[in-house]
Amino acid sequence: MAHIPEPEDQKGHRLRRGSAGGRPPNFDPGAYRGRNVVERRYCHIKQWRGIATRYDKHALTYRAAVVLNAVIAWTAHLSDMP
Repeated sequence: MAHIPEPEDQKGHRLRRGSAGGRPPNFDPGAYRGRNVVERRYCHIKQWRGIATRYDKHALTYRAAVVLNAVIAWTAHLSDMP
């Protein structure tokens, strides 16, 4: 599992504690990059008020809004490609 990079001040605290400080967390740049993409997309989806507030009465309607948002984002991505 990838972790968020450890802040510099926390590295110092861990190093000062010596062997009691524990091992540094693993950091996988590729996994972190993928996680960032997912988090940005999730935040973008939540910009739609109906999705963020879940006003829809039925799960099918809510899912349709999420799929519609994904299709719009996908077509926008395709139109931006060279």
